[in-house]
Amino acid sequence: MTTTWTGARVLRDRNAGLYLAGVVVSGFGTSALWLASGVWVKDLTGSDGLAALCTLALWAPTLAGPALGTLADRTRRKPLLVTVNLALAALLLGLFALGSAGGPWPLFAVLFLYGAAGVVHDAAESALVTAVVGTRLLGDFNGLRTTADEGMKLLAPLAGAALYAAYGGPSVALLDAATFVLATGLYAALRVREAPPERPAANWRRRTAEGARYLWAHPRLRPLVRAGGVTMLCAGVNGATVYAVVDSLGRSPAYAGVLYAAQGAGSVAVGLLAGPALRRLGGRRFAAAGTALLAVAVAARAVPHDHVALVAGAAIGAGLPAVLIAVLTAVQRETPDGLLGRVTATAHSLVFTPNVIGLAVGAALVELADLRLLLPALGVVLLVTSVRLARCPAGAAAPGSPPDAGPA
Repeated sequence: MTTTWTGARVLRDRNAGLYLAGVVVSGFGTSALWLASGVWVKDLTGSDGLAALCTLALWAPTLAGPALGTLADRTRRKPLLVTVNLALAALLLGLFALGSAGGPWPLFAVLFLYGAAGVVHDAAESALVTAVVGTRLLGDFNGLRTTADEGMKLLAPLAGAALYAAYGGPSVALLDAATFVLATGLYAALRVREAPPERPAANWRRRTAEGARYLWAHPRLRPLVRAGGVTMLCAGVNGATVYAVVDSLGRSPAYAGVLYAAQGAGSVAVGLLAGPALRRLGGRRFAAAGTALLAVAVAARAVPHDHVALVAGAAIGAGLPAVLIAVLTAVQRETPDGLLGRVTATAHSLVFTPNVIGLAVGAALVELADLRLLLPALGVVLLVTSVRLARCPAGAAAPGSPPDAGPA
């Protein structure tokens, strides 16, 4: 009842509805391009390694998150979102016009710029959303956003693959450009008042470091972000084992799609429950519960049974977003507006970069270690992380911030 009421309250709000629609539309195009880019490079070069570089090109700019996040604190966030969306649309239209000329390297360059713009976009978006929905409904909004994102990940890759098969890679770039144009209109329609940012008193390097210093010094955010980074590192290793898990089930590689669908269903469900759960448990305990669920699910994947694998996939889909929603919501609630762009981008770098490292480490470990040892070992690491986070003192609240936990 509470879930329905709070979710409906978010959707009934004009600004929140427009904002969520912008996230869904741009996320659809991004997910479609993510799959098609790898297939495109594979067709152009025949190389699996170069195809894998597409993901690296998209993720690499997160390493510069603290520096790129300063842009979101130097200007008003709504005009910045509009500008970034238009710039991405123009970039993709250029890729559409170029087509396959020049081989895969123009595509890599576009993906790298796409990833860098995405870091700025996410920082500005996370900062602006506090003015759009208010702190009370941040958890509900972030949960609905997760549900929408995961829903798009189930649909958009199929649409991108079908469009690629019919018309080739440039057509997917055109689709993505169109989604960014539409998202631009949705963001431009937001009715939100933003005060002009204060003139920076420090140089660019010091402003970049302020986000990391704030996270490190904050008694609530530091343990959450640290646990998020460890969780995503283990999730990366776990993600690299998916085809080994499919082999252990005696299935063809295509069965991985079934496991991903189960994981997506779990993520959709937890997104709908996130707002009430955050109000009842608080961010720290909600994240700890998600990590504990993830620990059990990852360890259970070592059991070579279809039903166990499907249930574990759904549990992974539910546990992992719980940690991410808790971290993002806590950052938004606990950070002053003037720092929010830098702190958000820094938190994203600290949480998501370990996932890339985990994928690389997992790709090596899956060739060397038995799944019956590797997956339970990951489960133990995650369970220890959950227990440490749950036992961590709540810490003092930042001035003007809501309490960490409380009744709905």
